[in-house]
Amino acid sequence: MPRNSYMRYFLAGAGIILLDQLVKHLTRISLAVGDAVPVIGDFFMIRHIFNTGAAFGMLAGKTGLLVLISAVLIVIVAYLLRTMEMNWIGKLSVVMIAAGGISNMIDRIVQNGVTDMFSFSIFPPVFNVADIFVCVGCGLLALYVILGEKETESESK
Repeated sequence: MPRNSYMRYFLAGAGIILLDQLVKHLTRISLAVGDAVPVIGDFFMIRHIFNTGAAFGMLAGKTGLLVLISAVLIVIVAYLLRTMEMNWIGKLSVVMIAAGGISNMIDRIVQNGVTDMFSFSIFPPVFNVADIFVCVGCGLLALYVILGEKETESESK
């Protein structure tokens, strides 16, 4: 694929990183760690959490290990983007995963932990914009793989 055709995916990734970093910055300057602002009563709150671990606080305090794991996964995702034959949905899903990972990795390197802010009473972990993009990207990638395999099966019949 020509180099310039990757520009839209690069711009999408950069946009995701900028959006996540902006929301994290606004959270850090607006709320002290532990403070919360109700948006929809107790159901949805903006809550400033400083997370030194991964999801659900796993590997708390292991910033170096989490940066290393993130870097390896980002390299793998970038390799997949460059080498696999994918349509735009597959490529976008991979970019969403990588950009979310890069943005959280930036936090780990610069802040020594990740700023989280979205809190739902029915979903215990507090999360951020990057986490949303990683999860949506994983869901899209799973759908892409499942639907792609069904297409391949029907083509071979």
